[in-house]
Amino acid sequence: MLKLPSTLRSRKLMAAALGIALVGAGTVVVAQTAPLEPIQWDRRRLEQLDRNVRRLERAVTQRNAAGQPVLVEPDPEVVALQGRVGIMDRRLSDMEATVQRVNADLERLTFALDEANRDNAAIGARLRDAEVRVQRLEAAAEREAELNSPIPTTSPTGDATRDLAAAVRLAASDPARGDRALQTVIAAWPDTPQAREAHSRLGDLRVSTGDHAGAVSAYASSLQGWPTTPWAAATTLELAAALNETDRKTQACGALTEFANRYAEDASPALRTRATELRTRFECPAPRSARRGG
Repeated sequence: MLKLPSTLRSRKLMAAALGIALVGAGTVVVAQTAPLEPIQWDRRRLEQLDRNVRRLERAVTQRNAAGQPVLVEPDPEVVALQGRVGIMDRRLSDMEATVQRVNADLERLTFALDEANRDNAAIGARLRDAEVRVQRLEAAAEREAELNSPIPTTSPTGDATRDLAAAVRLAASDPARGDRALQTVIAAWPDTPQAREAHSRLGDLRVSTGDHAGAVSAYASSLQGWPTTPWAAATTLELAAALNETDRKTQACGALTEFANRYAEDASPALRTRATELRTRFECPAPRSARRGG
């Protein structure tokens, strides 16, 4: 791009201003014509423009010297355009101020929204925690009501063997409910082998909870008449241990004697070994058959 010398630039501006000026008493009128093709500013045109500007300078200087000053009047369209530009500038300034206020408001709203989101998250977490706690309390209340309700006297399945099997499985996973299930077997099927076994298993549950007195009652109920079922020998030893825990050493030794007289011969080696250990620990006298053998 061709750069104009500083002198040419100043003269160019003056020529543009003088193009709309009134020279002396006369007025230069520029007729409105159709738009022309853009001027290609080459070196020749720039030199011509410079000569024209010099002529205008000499003319202005001569008229000023002759007492006929050159008056430059602004173009009304230019004045109107300047007014419009001023209005647009003011409006633009107002819009910038408005945008700044809106941005500030948006920042405050964003901060408030972030705080609200954090508060909502905290409240949501507390609500979920409260719901979990309420559900636990409700479940605990339902369980407590179930465990404290009267023992049913009717069979859940209509078969004593199936009732006992279900109660044993439940006792393995939920001892408290299993306890009630075993009591239900006893209440629904009294004076049956299943009821006797249920008593024995109840005794085991009582021992696991430290209720040795309750275990004694349950074991004693299961061994009424000294049954010959497979579990009777082990239950007799458990009865002896529970009796000793309740400070009834004599009765404990009596239970060990019943084991020796009724079950030892057919009992497993492990049960016989345990009976010997209990007798030694309880300092019980040897059974009659053992003394005779000695």
